[in-house]
This record gives sequence, structure tokens and C-alpha cells, in this order.
Amino acid sequence: MSTLKRVLWPQIILFGDSITQFSFQANGWGSDIAHKLARKCDVVNRGLSGYNTRWAKVVLPRIVPASDAPIAAVTVFFGANDCALEDKNPQQHVPCQEYSDNLKDIVGHLVSVGVSKDKIIFITPPPLQEAAWEKECFLKGSALNRLNSVAGQYAQACVQAAGQCGVDVLDLWTLMQKDGQDFTVYLSDGLHLSEKGNQFVAEHLWTLIERRGAALPFILPYWGDVDPKSPESSLLCD
Repeated sequence: MSTLKRVLWPQIILFGDSITQFSFQANGWGSDIAHKLARKCDVVNRGLSGYNTRWAKVVLPRIVPASDAPIAAVTVFFGANDCALEDKNPQQHVPCQEYSDNLKDIVGHLVSVGVSKDKIIFITPPPLQEAAWEKECFLKGSALNRLNSVAGQYAQACVQAAGQCGVDVLDLWTLMQKDGQDFTVYLSDGLHLSEKGNQFVAEHLWTLIERRGAALPFILPYWGDVDPKSPESSLLCD
């Protein structure tokens, strides 16, 4: 008996913190990308709520090991926790220079397991609405532990690291505040994305994902192309 050849779906891996973890919710940016690429690749959510780049680079080899599965793209979306103020939130805070170095280490691992740099996309932290996030902090019994200006410093470091590594970057912090627009509509609680924020990320990220994923072939034949008298001849061919 001949062994059937396994069908391997290429993967797009979304690696990040809670903003990535929640991206598969209804109308989330991750689910939007997955919908656009149905039957072409698997969009894999590897968002880890609360994580910073210090922890991310430790677990990355367990998430993206050397594998035969083809990888079409990897998004690296960290910074919202790294930029927490050290005196208010030392557990999640990562100094800006270390954040930059960690991003470079993440690229180094991905390249070492066969993911070329042209398939890697950095995403900066979005801007922070301090008043709304302060309310969230208060409900948890703490003081405001992040500032928009500091998030901007980490966004800039992310952009610079992307340039030094030779990878693409989506600068949400800048784009969401471009021309003085009201960026608060993109946030649900001052930090995480609203429905409009998810749409914003999906639209801008698609411009970078499309050329990596849209050209992928349709996996398995279209139903109308299947020979009804001999379906195996259509469905078991490479």
C-alpha cells in the first residue's frame, strides 16, 4: 500500500503579547488575515498576554523550532509591556536598549531555523491613551504604569532595530497619530485595540502580508475541478 503524501499548509505565525493573543476575537486583525488567506496557509496565533521581549526570546525556540513546515511570514509584535514604567511595573518593564537587542535576538533565532529576513515583520506598540489606561490601573489597585511618550521611544527603537536587521516594520505608534488624528478611537481601554483599531492593524498589515501570502497557491483542488467519476485522480495528485 502506498503512503499518502501529507498536505503541508504554509504558516504565517503571529508572535506577540496580548494584542496578538486577542487578535482572533470577532473582527480581530488576526482573524481578518486568516480569512483572507483561507485555503492558502494557516495563520497561527502565538500571542502571549503580558509577555515582554525578555520572556519572548526565551520561549521562541519552543514556538518556532526547526521544522519542515514552510513559513510564509512571522509578525513580531512586542513593546506594550516592555515599555511599562520601571518604578510602577518592574515585573514587565524591559529597558529600551535591551528591548532593541531582544528584537534582534528574535530575528537571529528565526533566521537560524530557516525563516528568511524578508518574511519577518516587526510591529511597534500602538500609542497609549493615558487617561483610559489610568482607570484600568486604578481598578487593579495600581497607579498609571505606562506613558504614551515612553511607548513612542520603544516604537522608535523597534523601527530602528528593523532597519538594522533588514526586516519590514509596521509603525503603529506613528501611523495612528499621523496628522494629529484622534488615535483614542483605536483603543478599547487605553492600551488594547478597539474594533476600529483591529481594522486599522488588519488593513495596514495586509499591505505587508499580501505579497508574502496572497501569491501562495490554493491548496487542494477547487470542488468544481474534482472529477466526480474518479475523485482520487484529482484529490491525491500533487
